[in-house]
Amino acid sequence: MKTLPVIIDCDPGIDDAIALLSAFVAPQLNILGICTVCGNQPLSNTLRNALQITELGQRTDIPVFAGCHQPMFREPIHGQFHGENGLGNTAFPAPQKQPETLHAVNFLINSCEQAIRDNQPVTLCVLGPLTNLATALRMKPQIAAGIARVVLMGGAYREAGNRTMTSEFNMLADPHAAYVVFSSELNITVLPLDATHQVILTPEHVGKFINVSGRISQPLGELMAFWDRNDIRRYGSRGGPLHDPLVIAYVLAQELFGSEKARVFVEYNSELCMGQTVADWYGKSGQTANVDIVTRVDAAKVFMLFYELLSRYAGN
Repeated sequence: MKTLPVIIDCDPGIDDAIALLSAFVAPQLNILGICTVCGNQPLSNTLRNALQITELGQRTDIPVFAGCHQPMFREPIHGQFHGENGLGNTAFPAPQKQPETLHAVNFLINSCEQAIRDNQPVTLCVLGPLTNLATALRMKPQIAAGIARVVLMGGAYREAGNRTMTSEFNMLADPHAAYVVFSSELNITVLPLDATHQVILTPEHVGKFINVSGRISQPLGELMAFWDRNDIRRYGSRGGPLHDPLVIAYVLAQELFGSEKARVFVEYNSELCMGQTVADWYGKSGQTANVDIVTRVDAAKVFMLFYELLSRYAGN
């Protein structure tokens, strides 16, 4: 089977952990490396969490790189729903695997340059703030030729923000980086809150995942149970949105998603609307549409995909 070369850039994070565990067992993916960034937690925590998740998933063959420890220009902010260390109440042993000595930004640059030489562009799966990618593009903009597509979770368009009234967390955490990426010539698919709020991980789903996920059932169940927002007014049920895993689902099964193309702008001046993503759906700006924004998700089939992926842990 021909595999898709991917790099996962993340800030684990409970939903990042679920995304990573799902990607680890997808035979279609050749994961070249995992880059970590300041986001849901400080970099020291996101790096440790990524190492712990690779050990849980028995994928210590995948190199893990530490990236940017703060946003490009603003002070760091951190996630509100991931617990004290970023992985809820789940107690993981100290990781045995060591991170690579190369900085994640340099790894991104080197990988893209190699992809250009090999004529095998990579897909970037970005689950957190866009600091690493934006920094790489600022250092060497020509690496864009080595990137087939960026599939990222972030932003809010017709849906309200989840960290402020207008803004989704990943965009707010580093709005300048988001501006750099969305102003580039990259092929970008974005899964915003408009999409992720269609896929709510309910307690009933958690029970099913526990039943199928074999040796990781206990930690996976604890992570998923901690993710329950218990905000029926906003989500229509118990549970929490399956944000970051949808990036992996999209890469594996694009046919389960529907999108619309639009020009995307990112606010990075106004404190009131900092990090807001604005889509020009109808060509009002006069600028060419540059982003595929996922607006529709077949949630039932996405859950079936994740059941199938995570059930593979029952056999190893």
